[in-house]
Amino acid sequence: MVNNEFKNTNVSRTIRFTDSLFDRLNQVAGENNISFNLLVLQCCKYALDHMEEPEENKPSAK
Repeated sequence: MVNNEFKNTNVSRTIRFTDSLFDRLNQVAGENNISFNLLVLQCCKYALDHMEEPEENKPSAK
């Protein structure tokens, strides 16, 4: 399912991937019939949404 929040992506950045990661991402994008760019955006959003809070921001258990 394509997420519409990625419809108007317009900030351009250059990033570098290892050969193996690039190949794996390309393979997954192809298997899911989506663009490489959309896959990378979805991966980044998923990672940010599922990051654990740093210990200093967590309420302490007393």
